[in-house]
Amino acid sequence: MPHAPSFGYFLVPNAAEPLLDHARDAERLGLEYVGIQDHPYQRRFHDTFALMSAILATTTTLKVFPDVACLPLRPPAVLAKSAASLDALSGGRFELGLGAGAFWDAIDGYGGERRTAGESVDQLAEGIEVIRRIWSGERGLRFEGDYYHLRGVHSGPPAAHDIAIWVGAMGPRSLRQLGRIADGWVPSLDEGVLDRLPEMNDRIDQSAADAGRDPSSIRRVFNVAGEITEGSSAGYLRGPVRQWADELAVLVTEHRADLLVFGGSPGEQLHRFGAEVVPATKRLLGLDPD
Repeated sequence: MPHAPSFGYFLVPNAAEPLLDHARDAERLGLEYVGIQDHPYQRRFHDTFALMSAILATTTTLKVFPDVACLPLRPPAVLAKSAASLDALSGGRFELGLGAGAFWDAIDGYGGERRTAGESVDQLAEGIEVIRRIWSGERGLRFEGDYYHLRGVHSGPPAAHDIAIWVGAMGPRSLRQLGRIADGWVPSLDEGVLDRLPEMNDRIDQSAADAGRDPSSIRRVFNVAGEITEGSSAGYLRGPVRQWADELAVLVTEHRADLLVFGGSPGEQLHRFGAEVVPATKRLLGLDPD
């Protein structure tokens, strides 16, 4: 029997939307996670971390994570403290999605440092090192890197559980780095990425094994955007419930998806995902839909 995946919703933090209502709808539908994209320079968006705090305060079981946090605009030591605080205040309902950065014109315009692709991968590795040290519970922390430093700081307060770091990565070097140091992988899927999933999974697994890690410990967190329709298929993740269930089940059985995060519009699409697609997918996998 395949492992039982979790299901979540990808929430766009558009300030014009009733975002807390959308999050509560996801919880009522039995979804376990809400992932929220992080684009601080987007004037139409609420700040992702402020929104996650509000969601955690108005739900009881829902877990949240940034999908993924923009490291170039969030200093890692402060990011680590924010993450630990949200986790502690919510009783362990926070995970940390983290990205090396994109949209460099916008990042530069908002005060971040423009990086090359190689520099951004190196900066991400340093950022993860800083974050883990801040979570360590140790005192007198010191670290000197090319991008970040810690000079005699104390960690704390502690998180409620061991927060996972899920990295958004696509390139060969960033995938190898993920296998060495991260707890999960967060790609956004389309047909092109789907074709590359075996190779990308293998790259992560080999890097993890080379580092003495168990490759199966690295969670696969797949963003699955599309549209649930009544008609015939219009392409990958664009079709009726049965098609969605078939395609999501393949992601679990062939590509080891641990968490499937639906990126569709709130309201009717979100309801159909939670009430129809999720139970249909579980039945295909031989799992109890309840």
